[in-house]
Amino acid sequence: MGLIERTLSKEKTSISVVIPVYGCPEALPELHERLTKTLNKIAGNDYEIILVNDACPKNSWQVVENLCNEDPHVTGLELSRNFGQIRAILAGLDYCKGEWVVVMDCDLQDQPEEIIRMYQKVNDENLDTVFARRVARKDGKGKIFLAKRFYNLYSWATGIKYDPSLCNFSMSNRKVIDAYCSMREIHRAFIMYIQWMGFREGTIDVDHHARFAGKSGYTLKKRIDFALEILTSQSDKLLRVMMKTGIGISMLSFIAVIVTVVKHFVTSVPVGWSSLIAVIFFSTGLLLTALGVIGIYIGNIFMQVKDRPLYIIRTVLNNKSSKEKPSSK
Repeated sequence: MGLIERTLSKEKTSISVVIPVYGCPEALPELHERLTKTLNKIAGNDYEIILVNDACPKNSWQVVENLCNEDPHVTGLELSRNFGQIRAILAGLDYCKGEWVVVMDCDLQDQPEEIIRMYQKVNDENLDTVFARRVARKDGKGKIFLAKRFYNLYSWATGIKYDPSLCNFSMSNRKVIDAYCSMREIHRAFIMYIQWMGFREGTIDVDHHARFAGKSGYTLKKRIDFALEILTSQSDKLLRVMMKTGIGISMLSFIAVIVTVVKHFVTSVPVGWSSLIAVIFFSTGLLLTALGVIGIYIGNIFMQVKDRPLYIIRTVLNNKSSKEKPSSK
């Protein structure tokens, strides 16, 4: 659903909860039950739960279909293939109609009952967004270490301080969500985009629980690829570093050549081929690295200018306005 269509639509709701679904169908029934109890306390009957199936290989769509048949508050979106968690979130945000929008995972590591505290926080302090801060993450030490190093690198690259304990679990008002959805860049990160926009934000400390079932679909390779995508799409500092490094090495090489020539003529010391070969190998490696960094940036431009949809919807269940909405965006 585009921004204009959503603005003109008469169908609005108080709270929407957007949940990307992948790899944990066993948690969905309990998640739905606990969300229903929580949202009834806040919004009465005026809420919606949007489950976005990101081509889960564990047949999560069957569970989503069952929940949609049982509860008209549940909307099911089935993506045509796996587009990734961030784009699945975007699909749900494009389709949601809430004045307040919650984003959370489906594995019950984030507790639905915390939404009540979020709702109180944004209203008591007049905030636009509130993020959950995981006090003690129930993840492996390696995963936590890599996450902290990435956020440190990202903070350096963008010049904005990011907290690695924050997670996608959050509540934002309609103007924040509309602004986020208006940015159709292929490489995107939910938390970072929201913080970059500069709305009034706050945090609440929450307990981080172990996964209800299954395991994370983010392998080490996927994490590295995602980090490269985000770094190169949000900052040109890597290019600047490569340029400054190249200038520095050129100056040192020029000085080394002068020193070698002077030394040869003054002391008659022959120029060694081993040192020359070492310099050649070093310079070649540096050039290849620089070309690789430039290639990543050019690749990002190539993917963006093709202007392909960020996701494609195969099926929509229980959405009253689905006929007016595009199947891809």
